[in-house]
Amino acid sequence: MRRSEVLAEESIVCLQKALNHLREIWELIGIPEDQRLQRTEVVKKHIKDLLDMMIAEEESLKERLIKSIAVCQKELNTLCSELNVEPFHEEGETTILQLEKDLRTQVELRRKQKKERKQELKILQEQDQELCEILCMPHYEIDSTSVPSLEELNQFRQHVATLRETKASRREEFVNIKRQIILCMEELEHTPDTSFERDVVCEDEEAFCLSLENIATLQKLLRQLEVRKSQNEAVCEGLRAQIRELWDRLQIPAEEREAVATVMTGSKAKVRKALQLEVDRLEELKMQNMKKVIEAIRVEVAQHWDKCFYSQEQRQAFAAYYSEDYTENLLQLHDAEIVRLRNYYEVHKELFEGVQKWEESWRLFLEFERKASDPSRFTNRGGNLLKEEKQRAKLQKTLPKLEEELKARIEMWEQEHSKAFVVNGQKFMEYVMEQWEMHRLEKERAKQERQLKNKKQTETEMLYGSTPRTPNKRRGLAPSTPGKVRKLNTTTMSNATANSSIRPVFSGTVYRSPVSRLPPSGGKVIITSTCSGKKTPRAVKHGANKENLELNGSILSGGYPDSAPPRRNFSINSVASTYSEFARELSKASKSDAASRILNSTNIQS
Repeated sequence: MRRSEVLAEESIVCLQKALNHLREIWELIGIPEDQRLQRTEVVKKHIKDLLDMMIAEEESLKERLIKSIAVCQKELNTLCSELNVEPFHEEGETTILQLEKDLRTQVELRRKQKKERKQELKILQEQDQELCEILCMPHYEIDSTSVPSLEELNQFRQHVATLRETKASRREEFVNIKRQIILCMEELEHTPDTSFERDVVCEDEEAFCLSLENIATLQKLLRQLEVRKSQNEAVCEGLRAQIRELWDRLQIPAEEREAVATVMTGSKAKVRKALQLEVDRLEELKMQNMKKVIEAIRVEVAQHWDKCFYSQEQRQAFAAYYSEDYTENLLQLHDAEIVRLRNYYEVHKELFEGVQKWEESWRLFLEFERKASDPSRFTNRGGNLLKEEKQRAKLQKTLPKLEEELKARIEMWEQEHSKAFVVNGQKFMEYVMEQWEMHRLEKERAKQERQLKNKKQTETEMLYGSTPRTPNKRRGLAPSTPGKVRKLNTTTMSNATANSSIRPVFSGTVYRSPVSRLPPSGGKVIITSTCSGKKTPRAVKHGANKENLELNGSILSGGYPDSAPPRRNFSINSVASTYSEFARELSKASKSDAASRILNSTNIQS
């Protein structure tokens, strides 16, 4: 049972008790029955009026609740429609009071959402208006009378964010362009003369309209100023180059050059004017020193001839170079020639640099070839020989590759220009082949000279013997005593000895003569083979004794002068033993030939 029902029953009990209490009071007082009836009617009326009034009030409350529900429901439906949300539906059965409360809560919530959306829309519209005015763009199209949906607000927010980014990028571009424009104007000493230029330079940055048209106009203005600046810089740089060229030609001293050093940088109007004045002064001075200037130009012309690998015929084609009539016309011819040579070198710079690289590599290759044929290189220490061999091997690989690369580039150039690429008056590859052919012929010539020299040396040694040479390093170990002789094989050397001779040598050492007298037992000539395979103490490799020392016209090989040959018997054994190492290198045919020559020589002397 509900508490309200319990309270109702308790109210009835209380009323019953109150009526009983009244009746008791009336009994004690002695009120008659008719008055009791009247008083009971009064009590009834009071109770009834009170209950009627309470019922009327509750009925009124019920009506107000029902009316409020209807109003809230209507407003809620409207708000849901404006906010583009689903309408509110009460779930399950509920009382009038709860329904009215829920509807009223929903209405307040939707009103708040509507207010927030309207406020945000207003803020976004204000921002859009401000940004569009700065960017000179049309406003965002949206109905301000209706409540925007969440999607519409989101799109509007994105649009405003895009406008902000556009504004920031254009502002940054504007600031950068403005700074460059101001620098260019300062460099050109240019004063803003149009309203747009004044707006850019003088007005507040925030007040400048960042429209695409204005940005494009700004860029155009900057390009114009940069073109003027570049032209000024080119003119000033040309004047400086002309000044430096005239300085070099006229041999202007450094002190006089430093006087105009302040205008050798920059491109402002005053700098350009000062440079022009200096050029005019130097041109006038050039006219006064015509011969000196022309000779300076000729030096530069010769340098470019060398850089362009001009042949003698090509150089002689410029007849003005050899003229002695130093006039202004001759100067103009030289100026035109040096300009032509500069342009020609710049057009073919890569090819000329490649040819120069080949020339340097070729000279280095020839140097390594020359060192390779030098026997003294084996005495070098410190790893130089190994380094040279590595460089030589590397160069032998890179030089043909460089030639092939140049050949391909030159062929491509000749196809493009429909003419031959000439180096020193001939095609480059013909020039390269000529260099290789000259190198080959030089090697053949050197080889023939060596063979002829070795042949003559061999014949001389076979006839007169050879002087063993001790290496310089060993020669310093044993000090020599000039004017003295040393005993050999414990035999005292004297003028009376008939089977030996003394040879003067620069080191003071006396060597055994290659000839000796015959043994006492016979007068027959005995030829003894010396190819036993054992090296004699003084044996050296073939080619070591390439030269015979001569002193006062006599051969220092152990033989006697032709003026007074003593008559005595000789043995071939000593000669053969001296040349055992040489005989080992010769072929069998040369051995027999050498032996017959020695035999004939010995018979003649005996």
